[in-house]
Amino acid sequence: MTAMAHGTVPVQDGEPILPKWWRTVDRWALSCVLMLFSVGLLLGLAASVPLAERNGFEPFHYVQRQAVFGGLAIMAMLLTSMMSPVVVRRLAVIGFLVAFVGLALLPFFGTDFGKGATRWYSLGFASIQPSEFLKPGFVVAAGWMMAASLEINGPPGKAWSFALCIAIVLMLALQPDFGQACLVLFGWGVMYFVSGAPMVLLVGMAALVVVAGTVAYANSEHFARRIDGFLSPDVDPTTQLGYATNAIREGGLFGVGVGEGEVKWSLPDAHTDFIIAVAAEEYGMVLVICIIALYTAVVVRSLLRLVRERDPFIRLAGTGLACMFGVQAMINMGVAVRLLPAKGMTLPFVSYGGSSVIASGIAVGMLLAFTRSRPQGQISDLLGRGRMR
Repeated sequence: MTAMAHGTVPVQDGEPILPKWWRTVDRWALSCVLMLFSVGLLLGLAASVPLAERNGFEPFHYVQRQAVFGGLAIMAMLLTSMMSPVVVRRLAVIGFLVAFVGLALLPFFGTDFGKGATRWYSLGFASIQPSEFLKPGFVVAAGWMMAASLEINGPPGKAWSFALCIAIVLMLALQPDFGQACLVLFGWGVMYFVSGAPMVLLVGMAALVVVAGTVAYANSEHFARRIDGFLSPDVDPTTQLGYATNAIREGGLFGVGVGEGEVKWSLPDAHTDFIIAVAAEEYGMVLVICIIALYTAVVVRSLLRLVRERDPFIRLAGTGLACMFGVQAMINMGVAVRLLPAKGMTLPFVSYGGSSVIASGIAVGMLLAFTRSRPQGQISDLLGRGRMR
C-alpha cells in the first residue's frame, strides 16, 4: 500500500545480488572502513612487536592474529551489508539476546585477565567480550522498539528500550566498565532525541548522569582513580597517559620515522587503547588527521543518507549505529590527548582485538545495510507531495 500511495523507484527484476549490492551500497563509506583496517594493520606492525617479544611469541604474532580477525570482520561486514533491513533487525535482536545473557553471566564465568575488570570469557585460544557484540544489537533492538512506539496504538517502546538500557548500564558499571556504559547510554539518547524526545526530559537525564557519576566517584576506587588522574594538573610521566602524551608531543607534524618510536616499548596497551599514540609518534599528526577524516567521512555520509530515509526504524537504528561508531573513536583519541578520563576503549578497526574488530565489522555492516539506496522513495518525496496538496 505504501508503494501504491507514494510511488516507487524502478528496479530491475531478478538482478543478481552482487551487482545490486554494489549499485546501492555507500561505496565511499565502505572504502573509508577498509582504509581504517589497513591503517590498523600498519600500526600493528609497529605497536605489537614489543608485546609479542615480552610474551615469547614471534615478532608479528599479534599482527597475524589481527589479520585473521580483520578478515572475519570484513566478511561479516560485507555479508551483513547485503541483507535487507528486516533480516538485519531479526538477526540483531537474536544476537542482542545472546550477548545480553553473556553479559549477565560474566560475574560467574568471566575473567579479568589481571586488569581489574571482569569483561571477558576466556576460551583458551582466544577471549570474547560480550559488551562489544551487545552494542550494535542493542541499538537495532532499541530502534525497533522506538519506531513501534511511533505507530498509532503502538506499544510503549521508548519506555521498554529505556528500561533495557538502564539494565545494561548497571551490568556494565558493575564490571566495572564505565566507558561502555556511557557509550550505550549515549547511543540510546541519540535515538531517543531523533525520535522526538522533549528537551526537558533530556536535560533531566543529563542531570541523572551527573548524579550517578558523583555516586560512582564516592563508591568506586577504580572510577575515582581515573577521574583524579584526569583532573590532576600534573601528568605522571611513568603512567600510560604520561607515555602517550610524551609520544604525541615527540611525533610533531611528520613523526619520528617508521619503527623509530619508543612509546610502544613502554605502554602495555600500545596496540589497543593507545594505538593512536603510536600513530602520532611514528607518523605524526598527518596520519592522525587522516584517521580522524576517515571516521568523520563514515559518520557524516551515513547521517546524510539517513536524513533522506523515511522508514523510522531504519532512521533511528542507523543514526544510533553511526553516532556510536564515531563517538567510540572520539573517546579513544580523546583519552590519549587527555581530553577525557581513561576509559579502556578500543579504536574501531584500528586497535588490536578480536571481539572489537569483529563487532565493529558487524555494526558497520548493519549501517551499510540501512544506508543502501532502496526503491521506496525518500522522505523528501512525502514532504513535496504534502506541499502540493
